[in-house]
Amino acid sequence: MSRLVFTTILNEVLSGIRFHVDISDTDREQLYQEALHYFGLVGGPNICEALEAAWRDPYNQSEIRDFITAWLRKKAKKEVKVTGVI
Repeated sequence: MSRLVFTTILNEVLSGIRFHVDISDTDREQLYQEALHYFGLVGGPNICEALEAAWRDPYNQSEIRDFITAWLRKKAKKEVKVTGVI
């Protein structure tokens, strides 16, 4: 269930960014796990409720957006390096 909440959040963030990045299911799972660790939600009793509550709070929403956007930018830069001309 918490993955569904995270996917909703991710889709909202993706619709607001100004650059293109392809995100696979593996990348989505990695981002999900890194976000849970970063925000201290791993191992909590109800990750889904905690994630929803964090998203409703304006400060936390901003932090979550910033984290996801930074992660996506980093991924986009890696893709450019890998596919760049040598």
